[in-house]
Amino acid sequence: MKKILLTLLVLTTQVIAAEPLRLATFRADVTPPVGSPLCGGLVKPVVGVSEPLLALGVVILSDDMPVVLCAFDWCEIRAADHLRVRELLAKAAGTTPERVAVHSLHQHNAPIADREVTKIMEPHQIAVTDIEWTERAFQGVAQSIAAAIPHAQPLTHLTVGEGKVEQVASNRRILGDNGKIAKMRLSSTKDPVLRELPDGQIDSMLKTICFWNGETKLASLHYYATHPMSFYGDGMVTHDFVGIARERRTKDEGVPHIYFTGCGGNIAAGKYNDGTKESRVRLGEQIYAAMVASEKQMKRAELNRIEWRATPVLFKPDSEFPEERMMKVIENTQTLASTRIAAALRVGFIRHCAAGVPIQLTSLHLGDDVCLLHLPGETFIEYQLFAQQQRPGSFVATASYGDGATGYIPLEKSFAEGGYEPTQAYAAPESEKVMKATIVELLRAK
Repeated sequence: MKKILLTLLVLTTQVIAAEPLRLATFRADVTPPVGSPLCGGLVKPVVGVSEPLLALGVVILSDDMPVVLCAFDWCEIRAADHLRVRELLAKAAGTTPERVAVHSLHQHNAPIADREVTKIMEPHQIAVTDIEWTERAFQGVAQSIAAAIPHAQPLTHLTVGEGKVEQVASNRRILGDNGKIAKMRLSSTKDPVLRELPDGQIDSMLKTICFWNGETKLASLHYYATHPMSFYGDGMVTHDFVGIARERRTKDEGVPHIYFTGCGGNIAAGKYNDGTKESRVRLGEQIYAAMVASEKQMKRAELNRIEWRATPVLFKPDSEFPEERMMKVIENTQTLASTRIAAALRVGFIRHCAAGVPIQLTSLHLGDDVCLLHLPGETFIEYQLFAQQQRPGSFVATASYGDGATGYIPLEKSFAEGGYEPTQAYAAPESEKVMKATIVELLRAK
């Protein structure tokens, strides 16, 4: 059944936890080989590995079908590849793809998975995705899930907390007096004027959820909103500063720590990052400190019920960028490869929508007051803050960078303001309406 832009169909499954739930954790290496494209061919391909890239997650098992939450150390997983990986992980976990949330952390010295865009660019000999290796990587994550489920442990309760992140995030979009974007402060800057400007609108809190079996911690999930890059483009695969913090916490406790990037579409470390190796270390220390702080004064949350909600949405492509014109850009050999790739990513989204394939937004309700929200694309921080407003007094953690086919998802007014992000937003400006309406339904209290 096709869904139009403003149609919402919420599929809900609720389980009353009469008996203990169970939790399995999984960890798989998804590091690309030397020569593989990084960031969809927009940066130098792999020449070496600084740190291995991982796919990490949990499977929650109950009397109903399992739920899978998975985070990849990749830049993006898009369209047909996002559907494919969810199908594989669902089969491994004994569930359906609608109950699988897969998110990328969005490091840039990391792969973009989009087989359809790769096929568009193949005649032009521009590499976007290593399709065969990507399939093997997906299969490896599925195998890690299948191996983990027999070792699932009882899940008795949760604890939740948050810690303030100091001197990491800043808003990328700096408005001038005329209401237009005057300057962009991206992932790094050496410009002292840009660095002295205020943080702008961000969400400074890192949120953490811990799963427990009695007195034994099973896993910690962390959520924070910023582009997770200190520097990139040198061909050295890295999980960057958020991965550094995550792996340090995992080593501290011998317990899996899993990180999800929130609505960081217009958020980056530019104010506090000059692009040096020293900055990467310092940013990692700041994230690590917030992870530790978030777990110091945690509140216990009972697991009397779990509920999964899924809303498939067919977004409308931005009519300002028709496929015919984008194909001319792709075919122009005098145009920069990066411009041609950007056009191909947009064409991929247009064709995905034309095929009537929706993009899924979901939420997981754990007990009465803990809500996990899963969004597609590079969503702006305003959507994360809007989500929190829907459940005052509840613990709402948001993961963005699900299906990356949409590109950026700004606010409607952002298109008139200008700046970089609207030029890479493939869905129509009125997508803000359906995004917010869907969030309301996904977080609505029962």
